[in-house]
Amino acid sequence: MNYFIGVDVGTTSTKAVLYNEHAQVLTQTKQGYPLYRDASGMAEQNPDELVNAVEKVIHDAAQSADLTTGKLLAVSFSSANQSVILLDENHQPITRAMTWADTRARKVASDLKSSPEGKQIYIKTGTPIHPMSPLTKLMWLNAEMPEKMTSAKYVADIKSYLFYRLFNVFRVDISIASCTGMLNIETADWDSQALSLAHVTPEQLPEIVSGTTQQVGLTKEAQTAMAIPGDTPFIYGAFDGALSNLGVGALSKDTVAITIGTSAAVRVVTDHPVIDPQQRLFCYAVDNGLWVIGGPLNNGGDVFQWAVEHLVDASAVQNENMDAYALANEVIAGVPAGSNGLIFNPYLGGERAPIWNANARGSFFGLSQLHTRADMLRAVMEGINMNINSVFQAVRNLVGDPKSVTATGGFAQSAVWKQMLADVLNCPVEIPNSFESGCLGAIVMAMNSLGIVDSLEAVQQFIGEKEVCKPDSEAVAVYQKYQPVFEQVQELLSPAYARMADLQQKTTNH
Repeated sequence: MNYFIGVDVGTTSTKAVLYNEHAQVLTQTKQGYPLYRDASGMAEQNPDELVNAVEKVIHDAAQSADLTTGKLLAVSFSSANQSVILLDENHQPITRAMTWADTRARKVASDLKSSPEGKQIYIKTGTPIHPMSPLTKLMWLNAEMPEKMTSAKYVADIKSYLFYRLFNVFRVDISIASCTGMLNIETADWDSQALSLAHVTPEQLPEIVSGTTQQVGLTKEAQTAMAIPGDTPFIYGAFDGALSNLGVGALSKDTVAITIGTSAAVRVVTDHPVIDPQQRLFCYAVDNGLWVIGGPLNNGGDVFQWAVEHLVDASAVQNENMDAYALANEVIAGVPAGSNGLIFNPYLGGERAPIWNANARGSFFGLSQLHTRADMLRAVMEGINMNINSVFQAVRNLVGDPKSVTATGGFAQSAVWKQMLADVLNCPVEIPNSFESGCLGAIVMAMNSLGIVDSLEAVQQFIGEKEVCKPDSEAVAVYQKYQPVFEQVQELLSPAYARMADLQQKTTNH
């Protein structure tokens, strides 16, 4: 038997999935690491802790393979995007990795976004101007840590740093480069205007390669740590969102892919770049004539978790002797669509798409003395779904009506949530039974790189059964009345977000 290992490098953990050559999952391993939040807005990783975790999960996955008779054909990568690490002349880190979740560049992003230059940069790079973008992170580092920027010889991200540690080469795949806000999506090369804002030169950045590029020749240290053959090809792959689309077979504008985990995302793949005139959506290069258009949302399952913790009666959980989430889903199922006239804007963690406002805050609207905790609980789930629908409609307006919607993530364990998503979107939702779509996408890229399959479309043969949730016409009619009010409330409250965020910061500082 021959094997592949798909690796998904995340914000707080890395997992490796061992597949056979028919893309069937044999085993998976996982290793966590801290996310450092020592200061307000900070969200950093220690790059070396992350490299150690990657080596460990590959080692553990490979131990489950029989490499005496079989061969490890390739290791391929899905990874989080939009990280920044400054390196010295020996490619050693002089900072930790600022992750996508780091929001310290809020003011820099806000100033750039409101300038004519900000719009020019967005149109050329397809990356929304936001604190998560490496462009604004580098502008912030220039202002706040000029001595570090001056001494930095190279600027890396987690993927390019990882490959440097494994192979002593400084390269990155085009999809990760495209997420930096510094890659011109028309020329597929670094954009001089963005680099000048970031105060970096092309020589400081990694060489851009295709995601199907094979890297061979592991360093002795890496080979020892992973206990795999030194000539095993490592495939660069792509960022996790693009591979999540690939892993569910959403490879054309006919299929929109929605992921709802802790956060959420709506994405569609096209054969040409599409820029949103209203700057609500990203447009990133994936590879070889493919681009992904969509929007990431901060507020997904984490908001529902907050609601369950605060709105589900603890004594009821004890009395019913059931899981708090199972009880919450039962309670929600008993409340009619529209939550008896209650709307929830779910911006507990600021928001990226579609409003790109790091100061956004959550709110209930329409509360009366008749409302109960059950109504509030359902309104929270509806608010998360209406927010997703705002991005979904923006994608539809830009790219056209999809023929299908495929959804994955932790939300799929809840029957009421799946049905609600179909009702709010007014569209059948397909939910694949397979999991780890990012790792599957990574190994299909590896198969394509090795010539085992002739196109990424071959993923279709590896995707198992799908469950289909069809919209309920009565609920759809309700949500079509509520969605415009949901968006109107957000617009009306928008001018107050920054003032409230400022007041909250002063409160927490005391």
